[in-house]
Parts: sequence; structure tokens; C-alpha cells
Amino acid sequence: MPSDTLIRFDGQEDHALYRRPVGRPGVELYRARIREHCFDAHTHEAYGLGVINQGLGRFRWRGGEHLAPQASLMLMNPEDLHTGESADAGCWGYHMVYLDEALLPAYGGDRSWRFDAAVSGSPAQAQAVARCMAALWSAEEPLAVDCLLLQLVDLIRPHARVQARTAEAAGRFERVTDFMRAHLDQALTLEQLAGVAGLSPFHFLRSFREQQHATPQQALMALRSFEAKRLLAQGMAPAQVAAAAGFTDQAHLTRSLQRRYGITPAAYQRQLGVVRGR
Repeated sequence: MPSDTLIRFDGQEDHALYRRPVGRPGVELYRARIREHCFDAHTHEAYGLGVINQGLGRFRWRGGEHLAPQASLMLMNPEDLHTGESADAGCWGYHMVYLDEALLPAYGGDRSWRFDAAVSGSPAQAQAVARCMAALWSAEEPLAVDCLLLQLVDLIRPHARVQARTAEAAGRFERVTDFMRAHLDQALTLEQLAGVAGLSPFHFLRSFREQQHATPQQALMALRSFEAKRLLAQGMAPAQVAAAAGFTDQAHLTRSLQRRYGITPAAYQRQLGVVRGR
């Protein structure tokens, strides 16, 4: 298992830690303690399963502002754009597990979940999830990781709405998101995206914002930042990642990852124990 590297933000008390369990791609563990840092809108393109263990967090999700108090669960869908910051003068601490949607059937049997509330659960439920996450963080063998992930999915299942993939038929905005993913390295225009959706440019702009609770530009930058993390995890050099994911340069990539995930490209690769390709 790679050694841990503490990630610090501009705030003196702010820090975070990433880890990927040994031998289990598609799973990422994350711990953070935040007082001053404000995360820009971002996505993890995975289920975000977490527990608040300190303070009070505030975030924007689905067009509204929400609070995440201590001893509650944080539950995010793969497509959810969200921000994050401390809601008071103290530190906001939380633990998260990011689980790729494709892995859910293996651990839960369900084909797909959707959460209708981002903050949920009783203190007793939160404590059970926190214990499971603590054990998962220290697990060193794939079998232990798998057993704990199965336990975590069982604990979270009561908060999820099970739906078949056929109920998630690709609509016009999913086509737009897919188009963005396929053209991250290009300078996209409003007219291009509206054409994919089959709408006039400003009808598309209004409709996209109403449906996605974000502007197309915010969604595009979130997708670029997530793709950059994926490429960095594969060992690609940051300068190459910046070009492949559509950033102006490496400095632009670094600023984007710091604002959205609180980590620099180099620090993220150190966290994962990545050896860069030549």
C-alpha cells in the first residue's frame, strides 16, 4: 500500500489525505479537515459515500445550499456537481469512499443507486459507517478491502433508491455531457453544445442550468478536472495531462485541481505511489 502524504491547503489548519486500497481500482479513500478552503464545483464521477466526524459543512448541490453536521452521512451520485466549505468558525472534518458505479453490482447486487438527499442518517448510523471506513483505511489485503466494502454498501443501502439502468436512458443533456467528455481537449462553443442537444443556444443554456444546476462551463471544468485525476493516476506527466484534458497549461491544471480537490498534480501522484511513464 502506498505511504500517506499529508496534503495542505492555504489555510494553516486545512489538510486532506487520499489513498487507493491495494489491488482495487475504482475505489478511492479520502479524509479531510477543512477550516478555510472552499472547494469549487466538482464531480468525482463515482458514488461519494461519507461521514461527517467534525464540525459543520456547507455545500451547493442541485441548485440549493445544504448543511452537513457532525454525525451525519454524505451521499453523492456519480453525476452530482457540488462545492464544499466549513459553515462556521471551526474545522469541518469528514471521511469519504468514492466507489465507481460499475463496481456497485459486485458489492451490492443492485445495478444502480440514486440518492435523493445528500445529507442523511442518524448518529448511530454515522458511527457504524465511520467504524467501517476506519477499518477500510487501515486494511492491507484485498480480501479485507472487499469484505469491508460489502459491509459499507450494506450500511448505505437503506438511504439509496434502487433503479435500473434502463430508467437512466440518455437524454439530451447526457448526450451533451458525453460530447464534452469526448472533446475535453478542445475549445467548445455554446453553439456546438446546443446543436448536440437539439436546442437553440440560449434555450440550451437556460435548460442546461435548470437541469444540471450548473452552467455548461462549470460542468466542462469539472469533467476536465476529473479526467486529469484519472490520467495522473495512470502515471502521465502533469504537462501532458494538462494538454490532454483541455487546460491552458500545467499551471491552469494545478489551480483547477487545488480549487476542486485540494491537491496538486504532483502531490496526488505521490499519494497514489504513481511512477510516471516515460
